[in-house]
Amino acid sequence: MLYLDLLAAHPAATVVASLVLGLVVGSFLNVVIHRLPIMLERHWQAQCRELAGESPLPSERFDLVAPPSRCPACGHRIGALENIPLLSYLIQRGRCRHCAAPISAQYPLVELLTGLLSAVVVLQLGPTPEAAAGLLLTWALIALAVIDLHHQLLPDAITLPFLWGGIALALAAVTTDLQSSVIGAMAGYLALWLVYQGFRLLTGREGMGYGDFKLLAMLGAWLGWQYLPAIVVVSSVVGAVVGLALMALRGRARGTPIPFGPFLAAAGWITLLWGQEINRGYLSLSGLG
Repeated sequence: MLYLDLLAAHPAATVVASLVLGLVVGSFLNVVIHRLPIMLERHWQAQCRELAGESPLPSERFDLVAPPSRCPACGHRIGALENIPLLSYLIQRGRCRHCAAPISAQYPLVELLTGLLSAVVVLQLGPTPEAAAGLLLTWALIALAVIDLHHQLLPDAITLPFLWGGIALALAAVTTDLQSSVIGAMAGYLALWLVYQGFRLLTGREGMGYGDFKLLAMLGAWLGWQYLPAIVVVSSVVGAVVGLALMALRGRARGTPIPFGPFLAAAGWITLLWGQEINRGYLSLSGLG
């Protein structure tokens, strides 16, 4: 409590500290975004070989810790001074210090996004346990959104632990109450599962993946069932607008799949901070408020 009182007494410093923390976490999220899909693919390949009765292929350790990060162009090991969030990218002008190969702009963008969103969470929720939980959810949503953009994959390794984590926080009454959390997890999964089944019956095609069901269940566990309508409406509207814009500006074919996870993640983050206002506005417009 003394620590929270100290943070409350210095709100500007707290927001700046959360920004810096977010930049550091964003650097780690880049590792998760890059390596987790590769780790999962290798795991699936090993399972396939085991089912086929083949011996596993020898491979070096590859996880979120090892091997150390290297330049994909020349193999140069990236040192600590080359891995300072944002600053290293700017000082090196977006290029490898050893071979001058360009570094993807995704790395500083993820760091900057994580830092800014972390600062907004603390600014909106204050130095509270709810803000700490909100930071964890924010970081998970960023990783999920970027992985889904690249691979159309929402890893269970993130969604399922955070789903159970949301229920555990509700048990401690940090985010919502336990009943709302459990109902939110069930209703979140069931809502998109029913949409998926209905779309498949009408068109014979799959409109979304099971990862989307689990992501909405995760958000329901963290925020409660009361905020699921807001998440679904916001994500659907934004997804429709972005889809139409891509077809108009880039000539993307109508049947080209667009990952839905980033829209769910964005809607979930917005609802985390402004869900009550969104619900009140909806009820007012509908005449129920």
